[in-house]
Amino acid sequence: MGKYFGTDGVRGVAGVDLTCELAMKIGRGAAAVLTEKTGRRPRILIGKDTRQSGDMLEAALTAGLCSVGADVESLGVLPTPAVAYLVRKYKADAGVVISASHNPMEFNGIKIFAGTGYKLPDEVEEQIEAHIDNDCKDIPLAVGEEIGTVSLRSDGLRDYVDHLYEAIGGDLSGLNLCIDCANGAAAAVAQKLFPRLGAKCTFIGVSPDGKNINKEVGSTHLENLEKAVVDGGYDCGIAFDGDADRCLACDEKGREIDGDKIIALLAMMMKEKGRLDGDTAVVTVMSNLGFIKYMEAQGIHTEKTAVGDRYVLENMREHGYAVGGEQSGHVILLHHATTGDGELTAGKLLKLLAQSGKKMSELNDIYAQFPQVLVNVTANAAQKAAYKEDEVLAGFIENEQQKLMGMGRVLVRVSGTEPKIRVMVEGQDLEAIRLCANRIVDQIDRRILHK
Repeated sequence: MGKYFGTDGVRGVAGVDLTCELAMKIGRGAAAVLTEKTGRRPRILIGKDTRQSGDMLEAALTAGLCSVGADVESLGVLPTPAVAYLVRKYKADAGVVISASHNPMEFNGIKIFAGTGYKLPDEVEEQIEAHIDNDCKDIPLAVGEEIGTVSLRSDGLRDYVDHLYEAIGGDLSGLNLCIDCANGAAAAVAQKLFPRLGAKCTFIGVSPDGKNINKEVGSTHLENLEKAVVDGGYDCGIAFDGDADRCLACDEKGREIDGDKIIALLAMMMKEKGRLDGDTAVVTVMSNLGFIKYMEAQGIHTEKTAVGDRYVLENMREHGYAVGGEQSGHVILLHHATTGDGELTAGKLLKLLAQSGKKMSELNDIYAQFPQVLVNVTANAAQKAAYKEDEVLAGFIENEQQKLMGMGRVLVRVSGTEPKIRVMVEGQDLEAIRLCANRIVDQIDRRILHK
C-alpha cells in the first residue's frame, strides 16, 4: 500500500483526513500522470455515492483535474462498478469514484479506474503520490483554452442497467424479493433492474439524504433485512453496501448467505456449464474452512490471497480465473465485470434460485460453516503500525494458534480501509474460539491501545 492509496483508494474522514486540498492535489496529480501517459488531453469520468461530502470532494477533485487541462464528465450518483464499466464503454482515459463503500457517512474515499476498467496499477498510484508529496509544484497549470471543461452525462444509469440486464440474462418471474439498497448508490439502479428482470420487488434503504448511507441498512446491517423477509414472507432478501460493489443475501428463514456461500453457489453453476475457468475460485484467507472443504469435495480448487479485493483480482487476472471474492460479499465475475459488482452478483444468484426450483434455504444449506468469531478493535494509524512491530504480541497470537491443536485457526490483521485491527478465530468449538478471541483482544488492548 502507498502513502495515500490503500487497498481501495484514498480513504478517511471527509474534511479531516480526506480534505478538499488533498482531493485537489489528487486531481492535479492524476491529470498530470494521465496526460504524460496518453500524450493528449485526458477525459475523466466521475461518479459518487450518496454521502453529503461527495459534492464537496467532487468539486475539489474536478477543480484539480481541470486546472491541469483534463476534461471532466460527471456521472452523478452511480455504483462503483458502473463507473468501472462506463469508463470502457465511453472510451474515457480514467474513471473516478468518490465513495467509502460500506463505511459510515462521515468517511469518504477516492478511487481511480484506468481506461481498461481496472483499478490503477501500483506504479501509477505511486506517481500520483509523488506529485502530492511535492504539493504538485512540478505540474504546470493550464491557462486559457487549455483549462479543462466540465460536462454532465445523464446516460450512465440507462447504459449501466442495460449492461446488467444483458449480463444476467435471466427471468426472475415468480420471485418475491426484499431488496435493501443501503440508502446508497444502488437505489436507482436496483429499482430499474430487478423489476425489469421480472421479479416482484419491495425496496428498503432507497431514501438517501446524504447522512443515512449504511445507517442501520445494507449489507453491514443484515438483521433488519432478515426480519423484513421473515415478517413479509419473501422468497429471499438481497442487501448492497453504499457503493453497491458488495452483495449479501438471506434466505426465506432470515438466515444470512455470505460471500463464501454465494461464490460456492455461482462456482458450482459455472462448473456445470463449463464456464469455471481452471476449475478454480479465488478467495481470501478469511474464507470459512467449511467453504474450503466443500469446494475441494466438488473438485474445485481454491486460491487464497491476502484480504482485499485487489489481491483477489490480481490473482484472477494473472491465472485466468473467472470467479473470486471475499466473505464480505465482494464478488468478482470476470466474464462480465472488472471489479466486484453487487447487483450483477445478486442477479446471477437470483437467476440460479429461479432456475433451480428450490427454496433459497435449500441453496443456503450447500455446506456447513465452521463457527467464526470476529472482533473489530478500533485503532488509529499509529496503533495499527505499533501492532505490526510488536514481536511479543505476535508470539502471543502464535501461542493462541497452537492452543487450538489443529482444530481451528487465528487470523489477526490490520484493516486497509478502516481504523481497525480485525481479530478472527475459527474452529469447531465455538466456546473455545470465543475465549481465544477475547484473550487476543485483551492483549492488544494492553500492549497497543493503553500502553
